Amino acid sequence: MTNYVYIATSLDGFIATADGGLDWLDEIPNPEQSDFGYGDFISGIDAIVMGRNSFEKVLTFDTWPYDKPVFVLSKSLGSVPKNLASPIEVVRGNLKQLVNRLHGQGHNNLYIDGGGTIQSFLVEDMIDEIILTRIPVLLGGGIPLFGSMAKELRFSHIKTELFNNALVKSTYSRMRA
Repeated sequence: MTNYVYIATSLDGFIATADGGLDWLDEIPNPEQSDFGYGDFISGIDAIVMGRNSFEKVLTFDTWPYDKPVFVLSKSLGSVPKNLASPIEVVRGNLKQLVNRLHGQGHNNLYIDGGGTIQSFLVEDMIDEIILTRIPVLLGGGIPLFGSMAKELRFSHIKTELFNNALVKSTYSRMRA
């Protein structure tokens, strides 16, 4: 049972502009149309847990990118479109109970997505691996990946890969006593 974060940030640690914009990600040079390892990552995932803001952002994409079950953390979202390629369920409540329920349903490898959702999982010490790709741009502000935490969490470096002589993707695993 593993909870993963797979995300890109600017050099200054932002995952989106202040208005939620992601256009800066489209400016990455990619002449070979590489997915930079995302396909391999997502093939090992059983389900995705994301926040409402991320879900609403993904709904604006030209096509729905997931074929895995998606669980949307939201206190206010009532319904979701029925025509998407993967099953969607709005969930709320205690994160540990939610993850235990998902694991009980056979969803052992969870992709945790969205700034607030990732931060909530980190506060509960429920992230096992972080795959972080640094994009060589300074946004100067926006939505940060990490927030304040009451305690320090230590991770060990697993590997680092360089893509197109520009993107630096590093994998870290949570160190637990």
